[in-house]
Amino acid sequence: MPKTQDDLFNMLAELGIPVETVEHPPLFTVDESQSLRGQIAGGHTKNLFLKDKKDRFFLLTVEETAEVDLKQVHHVIGASSRVSFGKPEKLMEYLGVIPGAVTAFGAINDAGGNVTFVLDAALMAHETINAHPLVNTATTSIRADDLVKFLRAAGHEPLILNVSAVSPH
Repeated sequence: MPKTQDDLFNMLAELGIPVETVEHPPLFTVDESQSLRGQIAGGHTKNLFLKDKKDRFFLLTVEETAEVDLKQVHHVIGASSRVSFGKPEKLMEYLGVIPGAVTAFGAINDAGGNVTFVLDAALMAHETINAHPLVNTATTSIRADDLVKFLRAAGHEPLILNVSAVSPH
């Protein structure tokens, strides 16, 4: 059984990581989530759950307006081949989330270390990062350095790499 939003908040509290969470209607896309801009400050995330031909899985967390070249990103993240999107079944198995709720907080469910977490350097330039807390009916704000602290506590050393280009609005 995957860990819940409450499990996540309990772990963050145990780590002494302050967060703020805003509840909202379910959001499935970046376009839908942009309706909340102005209400929640900081960098907003887009998450790409990817796999290579050797069935190695990666979660790329980038700024919502970032563009990632899926034909080239494997060179940057250390994948063995070009990447494709991971199947929803693997997303649930490894990160405990459904499409539309994908988040770096899913590391709490990846006890087996099946996923490599990649944080885009441009996103990490923000003091505050916003992500779904395992569900797409809320957004949790966390300091960038605390997100790294959380990932390490969940057993993952995140890679902070330049994987995107931010598109103009």
